[in-house]
Amino acid sequence: MNRSEYFNYIEEKLQVLAYRIEKRGRLNILDLNIYSESFFADLLNLLFNFKLVNLNVLKQNVEGIDLVDINGKIIAQVSSTCTKQKIEGSLKKKIFLKYQGFTFKFVSIAKDAGKLREGSFTNPHKALFSPADDIIDIGIILNVVLNMRIEKQREVYEFIKKELGKEVDVVKVDTNLATIINILASENLSSNIESPEINSFEIDKKIEFNDLLDIKETIDDYKIYYQKLDEKYAEFDREGANKSLSVFQIIKKQYILLQNGETNPCDLFFGIIDNVIKIILESKNYNEIPYEELEMCVYILVVDAFIRCKIFKNPEGYSYVAAG
Repeated sequence: MNRSEYFNYIEEKLQVLAYRIEKRGRLNILDLNIYSESFFADLLNLLFNFKLVNLNVLKQNVEGIDLVDINGKIIAQVSSTCTKQKIEGSLKKKIFLKYQGFTFKFVSIAKDAGKLREGSFTNPHKALFSPADDIIDIGIILNVVLNMRIEKQREVYEFIKKELGKEVDVVKVDTNLATIINILASENLSSNIESPEINSFEIDKKIEFNDLLDIKETIDDYKIYYQKLDEKYAEFDREGANKSLSVFQIIKKQYILLQNGETNPCDLFFGIIDNVIKIILESKNYNEIPYEELEMCVYILVVDAFIRCKIFKNPEGYSYVAAG
């Protein structure tokens, strides 16, 4: 199930991050703590619809708090130390006088805070703070993710992948694309493959025409592999395998199958990707590769099919080929 894939990936990345923060902290290597302030601001915004920003961007080294959501009246501290003394030390800071009427969130990024949520705390400035509701740790975050609608869960998954995913290995991309094409191309059909430069302006028009602006960044991320995939298709087709058309047909079939039941264009796009991944995973000749790499290859294939007019409607006069 896609939900399981998303959750497992998010859970693994957050747990590894927590582990590294704790271990590096013992060595007094605190770079991850600094980066984590902005990372967890964005993550909490996704999970809870906050508008948190890193307060250090506005004013350096503010004691007691790291993040602020002015409109939502929320202030937060992001910490790898998770003790009663740490929280009470924060609550005693005079900065809370400036933010009266704000809810204080304490975010533990390395350790479980379950016992602290059951405790009581000295709160001299009367900050709005309920330990049971306002102490957040990785466990709380994962529970929220687990119970999300799948569309929102995917959004969190994409964010985590961009922030904590591995760097792209171009050599692996080349090899894996060949593997995926071999799996998808079950028919020996002819197709002429061109290899001109793509016209980004025209592609942007098609994105807007199909109401896919929310995932324009995703399409932009993967359209850069157009030439590499083009070369791979041409290589197979020169050998007489002619696998390109069969790959396009499989992708287009998923588009047609999903088109009738899916009204949101972005969900339709991601649904095509999910279906193609499922086909590959269920293939007898699939030699398992890391899920991240598999997904990346399928993104490349589907974005390429989008560019080449195989899926989604084309605006009048659309031509993805750049003028020579």
